[in-house]
Amino acid sequence: MAKYNDSKCRLCRREGAKLFLKGDRCYTDKCAYDRRPYAPGHAGRARKKLSDYALQLREKQKVRRVYGVLERQFSNYFVKADMAKGVTGTNLLSFLERRLDNVIYRIGFANSRSQARQLVRHGIFTLNGRKVNIPSLLVKIGDQLSIPEKNRKIPVVAEAQEVIARRGCPAWLEVEASAFKATVKALPQRDDIQFPINESLIVELYSK
Repeated sequence: MAKYNDSKCRLCRREGAKLFLKGDRCYTDKCAYDRRPYAPGHAGRARKKLSDYALQLREKQKVRRVYGVLERQFSNYFVKADMAKGVTGTNLLSFLERRLDNVIYRIGFANSRSQARQLVRHGIFTLNGRKVNIPSLLVKIGDQLSIPEKNRKIPVVAEAQEVIARRGCPAWLEVEASAFKATVKALPQRDDIQFPINESLIVELYSK
């Protein structure tokens, strides 16, 4: 499977926005995007007028990098979103939000989505009482996510309560930090996604 091994901060600078790929570090003065808020490379400071296609492409790349999915995965999500009832762009974001690795990040049991993926692959969590190791699994209403007793002493997991208190949790998820478990109360709505995303540009890109 393809993996990005370069500096994650370069991705934020390329997209011209904080993607919060390094967790809490992005909130500190060590954030590379705050110190150099322009694209990487020798021509990074130059102002360029982007075409409509370039704007659509950059928006798609930004969302894909935020959620950490590959090009083919993202394309498959769009096909599913287009076939589902409702607004295609909203459906797309809902599918991405329902990914297990994203839910782990949202409830504060990991510092970033990439860290959440690693923890899921190591079988740290259980879903409805069964161990899971597939980061792309989509949760549904009523699903219960928990951390078994034997895994609660892992340093990253042990910080869960502090992270949840600092970052907060979306309304469609209910967290019991002291019990190391969470429940999916509803499907994510567009208002639950506060990150600045213009999904209509992505729909326009794939509709060509």
